[in-house]
Amino acid sequence: TAELNNVHSVTEVPEGDDAKRSFHHRMFLEPQEKKRSMKALVVKQAKKTCSCTPAKVKDYVFSFFPVLQWLPKYKLREYLLGDVMSGVIVGVLLVPQSIAYSLLAGQEPIYGLYTSFFAGIIYFIFGTSRHISVGIFGVICLMVGQVVDREMQRAGYDLEPAALSVLTDTAVHVNTTLSPVNQTSQKLLCDKSCYAITVGATMTFIAGVYQVAMGFFQVGFVSVYLSDSLLSGFVTGASFTILTSQAKYLLGLDIPRSSGIGSLVATWINIFRNIHKTNICDLITSFLCFLVLIPTKELNEHFKSRLKAPIPVELVVIVAATLASHFGKLRETYGSSVAGHIPTGFLPPCPPDWNLIPNVALDAIPMAIIGFAITVSLSEMFAKKHGYSVKANQEMYAIGFCNIIPSFFHCFTTSAALAKTLVKESTGCRTQMSSMVTSLVILLVLLVIAPLFYSLQKCVLAVITIVNLRGALWKFRDLPKMWYLSRVDTVIWLVTMAASALVSTEIGLLVGVCFSMLCVIFRTQRPEAPLLGWVAESETYESLSAYKNLETKPGIMVFRFEAPLYYINKECFKSTLYKQTGVNPVWVKAAKKKAAKRMLREKEVDSGGNETSTSMDFVSEPMGFHTIVIDCCAVQFLDTAGIRTLKEVCKDYKEIDVHVLLAQCNPSVRSSLIRGEFFKEGEDHLLFHSVHQAVDFALGPQGHSRTSASK
Repeated sequence: TAELNNVHSVTEVPEGDDAKRSFHHRMFLEPQEKKRSMKALVVKQAKKTCSCTPAKVKDYVFSFFPVLQWLPKYKLREYLLGDVMSGVIVGVLLVPQSIAYSLLAGQEPIYGLYTSFFAGIIYFIFGTSRHISVGIFGVICLMVGQVVDREMQRAGYDLEPAALSVLTDTAVHVNTTLSPVNQTSQKLLCDKSCYAITVGATMTFIAGVYQVAMGFFQVGFVSVYLSDSLLSGFVTGASFTILTSQAKYLLGLDIPRSSGIGSLVATWINIFRNIHKTNICDLITSFLCFLVLIPTKELNEHFKSRLKAPIPVELVVIVAATLASHFGKLRETYGSSVAGHIPTGFLPPCPPDWNLIPNVALDAIPMAIIGFAITVSLSEMFAKKHGYSVKANQEMYAIGFCNIIPSFFHCFTTSAALAKTLVKESTGCRTQMSSMVTSLVILLVLLVIAPLFYSLQKCVLAVITIVNLRGALWKFRDLPKMWYLSRVDTVIWLVTMAASALVSTEIGLLVGVCFSMLCVIFRTQRPEAPLLGWVAESETYESLSAYKNLETKPGIMVFRFEAPLYYINKECFKSTLYKQTGVNPVWVKAAKKKAAKRMLREKEVDSGGNETSTSMDFVSEPMGFHTIVIDCCAVQFLDTAGIRTLKEVCKDYKEIDVHVLLAQCNPSVRSSLIRGEFFKEGEDHLLFHSVHQAVDFALGPQGHSRTSASK
């Protein structure tokens, strides 16, 4: 460890006019011994994993089922009222949203209610967050609907999703006394509906398997590549696609749902081509619903601190619209599209279609990552706000099982949803007991109330879906502030949003991730690299370009490179260093060689010419500085190209009588330098713990003697 122990002899260094005495003492740093025995690590981990004791089994069970930890400690008097109130309110809000988002996912309304019912119960058992609401989420529903449409087309059905067909019954609920003709017709309708939910459930199962696998292999780090700006841009871009997919219901148009790349543009083209077929009744109904929903939602948001519970305006609108449609006979008179029959009870469990797995396996990957990332970010945000901790790994298991188990009960993909989580928290939620209350509210609808929504117009459901997008769409108002805080994040947001809206949601997410990585690479490829000056009466050095009244030491340049030094930016490091110091050693050496050759030729012609003396003057011209100190405090790591670059820089500058000193290298950089044999030339390359030490060393007798000796 001789090279690592930075040994500096005692020197006297004049400091300004006061000629203060500064001493460098020997510093001995003994590195920690690292156990590199891979076999020992594997054996130790295997023993830890495979050992089985009653206490360990208990800890594992309690960790895997967090409900067993907090439920026995449930404070009935303190928690129950808040949990019941928040559960009922979220349930009331969730019923109309579940029905509306089912259309977005290409499913019948009943399946949205199933999804919300099972998700709350399963997260109650496996989740570690006390506040988040897990259920249907608009962006996930959109992604499910796009895959369902594609698979329906492949299977030979028309492009119109099953949820949009006006069904008078469902085969699992048909009366067995139907005539054979009616049974055949009913079977055909059900086949389309059942195939749609089969595709959705199979994709949900695969997404859940991915999420559980991520938890098992502890690869939650994948979510770190989804920054806040990327997720926000993705959700906003997807919101434009959701709005576009719902626009035809506002106008009462019967046009196929576009899918694939450029579906947003294709959908609007179809809408304008068929604009003359607008159903005036649906258009007026949509307009009236907007007039009621938007102001009331704004009032809820404005007075949320004063209201004990938000006004359930969506439920009021659905009830009023259903009554108006039923008694006004809007379907029979004006041809308005309605929700149709919503059966009561539950369908028998059914496994996913294993033959569909190859078709939807890739589509499930972005859904699994988005669902996990949103769930974990929301759970951590509310846990931090309320002073408790969540386990990201367990959250992966929880959201995975919220998809795997319900997929056997005709459900589609779920995740946490911000809007419902905010309502849940603001209405007094204390634990996930509120999720059970919400599920009970949905159960009541499933068993009793669901058939009453037969006459509900689909344009009302579309309005509810669009109004709930306003939070994502209003992100445009935050762009000036975002631009002020970080222009790079703003560009990432815009690129991801545009790609998600104009290309497709899946490709938009991929574009956002790739563009974010490129931004990181670009920022390390062209980092800040200033010259530093001394802050008077201190041992601090700061950027000359950022601060005034800094001093420079005679004959010394202090240079800081604010990025890792690796193969991507090694040329930038060299060119910036040459530019900042004003001396390119390669050019200086070439000029010296050229001048020497010219002088040799002139001597052969005339040994006493004037031009020869000019060449001699050029060769002996002083450099202006004798030492460069490289501040490595911002260099996190070096690769082989970085080590080789440092060697080349030191060698090139040494050949023109300029010495390079390194300061403030972290242990990783020091280790890389040692392994790369950077110190093999001994004291020609000294390593210093601070820039101040390096500068004092260069100013002192040792520094001057080294410079003189090299000359």
